[in-house]
Amino acid sequence: MAHSHDDGGQGFLLTSIEQVANWGVTRSQWPVTMGLACCAIEMMAFGTPRYDAARFGMEVFRASPRHSDLMIISGRVSQKMAPVVRDIYDQMADPKWVISMGVCASTGGMFNNYAVVQGADHIVPVDIYLPGCPPRPEMLINAVLELREQVQHGHKITKKRRLAAAQAAERAALEATPIHEMKGLLA
Repeated sequence: MAHSHDDGGQGFLLTSIEQVANWGVTRSQWPVTMGLACCAIEMMAFGTPRYDAARFGMEVFRASPRHSDLMIISGRVSQKMAPVVRDIYDQMADPKWVISMGVCASTGGMFNNYAVVQGADHIVPVDIYLPGCPPRPEMLINAVLELREQVQHGHKITKKRRLAAAQAAERAALEATPIHEMKGLLA
C-alpha cells in the first residue's frame, strides 16, 4: 500500500496477511449474551453510553451464539446452567474467546456447594479471568483490551494452535477433582 508524505515522496506500508487478519479479528469481537447473576448488571453497564463499548465495536450483545465470538460469563454458573453454557459455547463461531467475569464465575466464589460450578474453566476454556465481586465496568474494559492484546499477538490464521490449547484446557478440566469430592473450607 502506497502512502504519500507531505514532502511529495512515496512511502510503503509493509505487513503480512496474518497481521491484517489479526487486526481485523481484534476489532470485530461480538459478545454473546451470557449474564447469569449480579455481575451481569456490571456487564450491562459496560454497554451503556457512559462506558462507550461502541469504541470497541461491542455495543450490541448478540442473542445468537452463531453471530458471536466472545463469551463473557458474568456471575455464578449453577450445575443446571452448565450444559447450557457449554452448548452456547459450542455453537459460537470460530475463533472464539471467553472472559470469566467475577469471582463466582472464576472460582465459585463464596458458593462452595454442590449447586454451583467451582469455576467456568470446568465447562469451557477461559482466556481471561476478571476478579472482583462484582468487578466494575472499567475492569471489564481492561479485560477486553487485554484480550485484544493476546489475540493481536497470539492468534494464528490456522486454528491448530488455538484448537490444541482449547483441547489441553478441556483435558485439564476433565482430569480435575470432581466437585462432589471437593472439601474446601467445609472440611
